[in-house]
Amino acid sequence: MSVDVIAAAHPDAPGWSLGADKPTAFAHGLAVLLSTPGVVLFLTALGFGTLVRDASMTLGHAVFLSLAMYALPAQVMVVDQLQRGATLLAVAFAVTLTAVRLLPMTVSLQPYIRAREGSRLAQFAAVHFIAITAWIEGNRRLPALPERLRLAHFYGIGFGMVAATSSGSAVGYVLAQRMPLILQAALLFMTPSYFLLSTMAAAGHRRDWIAIVLGGALAPLVYVWMPAADLLIAGLVGGSVAYLAGRSTT
Repeated sequence: MSVDVIAAAHPDAPGWSLGADKPTAFAHGLAVLLSTPGVVLFLTALGFGTLVRDASMTLGHAVFLSLAMYALPAQVMVVDQLQRGATLLAVAFAVTLTAVRLLPMTVSLQPYIRAREGSRLAQFAAVHFIAITAWIEGNRRLPALPERLRLAHFYGIGFGMVAATSSGSAVGYVLAQRMPLILQAALLFMTPSYFLLSTMAAAGHRRDWIAIVLGGALAPLVYVWMPAADLLIAGLVGGSVAYLAGRSTT
């Protein structure tokens, strides 16, 4: 029995994967755009579009950041820091810190998107789509698929997620000027709410919850003391304490 047949016979394998080709795997990945993660990402991106307009930036900026960065925390960081008058060097440093979290995600997902067939460049390019939502969906979907379909399916997921964020950002930007102020505020609040809920959904160990709870508790206190670096300081302290607590129990 071939490896693909065994993989397709995985108890959690979707019915479409048996005997499917790569275009079919891509199409089923792209369908994530119409699933709950895609809809949530679109709605969250509405808030980002509103944020960009509130910062007096252009529609092109909103769409470009969604396409080029595809990581809402980094996108929000860019807009927030530029709005506060930070230098490009400071912005780059802040974005780099937010992007560090993507490295362990990439390492953990890499075995599933690595293919013995096809271009090595295509495998490297797929890393662009690794953000928390795509990472969660990749870990949920890819292990049960035949190896030859995984990269194509992940590309479908990635393109679907990027389409959701870029279109949501554009719609949010355009609608912002026509919405009541209370609705604009609600859309802005969706972005941090989505980050928090996604992080809680991905938490698998006690140290993850320590980081979430401690960081959330510290953020308002640090804001009073140093509002320009509240999230950075709260995240570093909460994450460091969680890391040390995790080490002490191993």
